[in-house]
Amino acid sequence: MRKGYITVFLALSLTVILSLVFTLIEGARISAIRMKFECAADIGMNSVLAEYHRELLKQYDLLFVDMSYGGRYADIGNTEAHLKSYMQKNLRPETEGFLYGNVKDFLAMDVGSVHIGRYSIASDDRGAVLKRQVADYMADYPLGAVLNKVGLDASELESYGLETKNVQGERQSYEAQIQEIGLPVQEVEEGVFEEVPLNNPADLANATRSSGVLSLVLDDPSRVSAVKVSLGDYLSHRSRMEGTGMCREAAEVSAQPDELVFQAYLFDKCGYYGKEKEGSLLKYQIEYILGGQDTDWKNLEYTAKRLLRWREASNMLYILTDSVKTAEAEAMALALTAVCLCPELAEPVKYTILFAWAYVESLQDVKSLLAGGRVPIYKTSADWKTGIDSIRNVRGALTEDGGGRGLNYEEYLRIMLFLQDQDARTFRAMDIMEMDIRRTAGNAGFRMDACFDTYEADVSVQSDFGYFYELSRCYGFY
Repeated sequence: MRKGYITVFLALSLTVILSLVFTLIEGARISAIRMKFECAADIGMNSVLAEYHRELLKQYDLLFVDMSYGGRYADIGNTEAHLKSYMQKNLRPETEGFLYGNVKDFLAMDVGSVHIGRYSIASDDRGAVLKRQVADYMADYPLGAVLNKVGLDASELESYGLETKNVQGERQSYEAQIQEIGLPVQEVEEGVFEEVPLNNPADLANATRSSGVLSLVLDDPSRVSAVKVSLGDYLSHRSRMEGTGMCREAAEVSAQPDELVFQAYLFDKCGYYGKEKEGSLLKYQIEYILGGQDTDWKNLEYTAKRLLRWREASNMLYILTDSVKTAEAEAMALALTAVCLCPELAEPVKYTILFAWAYVESLQDVKSLLAGGRVPIYKTSADWKTGIDSIRNVRGALTEDGGGRGLNYEEYLRIMLFLQDQDARTFRAMDIMEMDIRRTAGNAGFRMDACFDTYEADVSVQSDFGYFYELSRCYGFY
């Protein structure tokens, strides 16, 4: 009887003990499923970020994931499929060999659903996502002096009104006065009358205005890049993909986008006339950001014309204050009007000569800048390079001068970029990135608006043992 009693007691005890053991095992399974789920989600989401675009990092120091993965079709669904694949491989790794062949998976987990609901595309929020990364990249650069100088130079230029001054309208008003007064006529033969010629040398200078600026200021215009692009293929000219905007988590921990910092970044990464970037499609990239034209020639010409307009406005402001130069122009005007017997034309002719002289001096300034020289925003008599006779032979009067004081070509470009519309500057910069990345192997269809740097995924798993779990994670380059 005693042996039977012990056996029943032991059987009852084992039932309780085994229930506890199995409960503990099941609890361990539940905890392991949760832990493995979280680990697989973290590993998978990091693996997605590990697929950042190598060429974009190499050329522009930006970390973005291309949703097309080198293909032609860009969609966040591609990234969801990559994330699901990475998670599944970590939940049920492929195992072979003696140790694993016949062992049942203790957790038996599979990925359920993967949904990326939020993601920040480079062009979102008018390019703020891109510029956030730029601000992080430029955080260690000693930008203070450079940025302050750009601001001061731009303020000086605006204080003289060089961007808004209508020099052409003022010049044409004096030309109109000459037309209103008219020239005297003389009888050259019986019944035939002709105007007495004025022979104003300003007309010779003004005749060159219809010529292209580059043909006047460059000794060999044929050396200008002839690259042409199809603008419709690039971000600023096509409909853009959109994400969900700047990620709150990234905005909280990253440097705030700054336009001056972004402009400094563009000069760090882009080429321009005289300092072209090796391997780029368009050679004059800063000029493209400013002009937005489809050829290097047109973009350089746009920049040269704007420089010419600034310089002509500045030189005109100065020459009117220079008593020596105005006296020279007055003496020439008096001589011309005396010959044609029309002294009342002396005053408007004097001003047409001054405008022509300032124009030739401005062409000389642009030529000097493109040759690597310097030109101050506002000149003194010591900075003036041309004589009054230069208006008779504009092309012959211009010389390639690489010296001088003041600002160089790059510094004038920085002012132009500072004054430019923010959106045009941002989107054209992304055009440049697309142009250059597409030149590399496997990136023919690359789009900046298909690149994200931060994303939030909602994922779920189920186990063959009846368990189901969900979680949400936000990952990105911040």
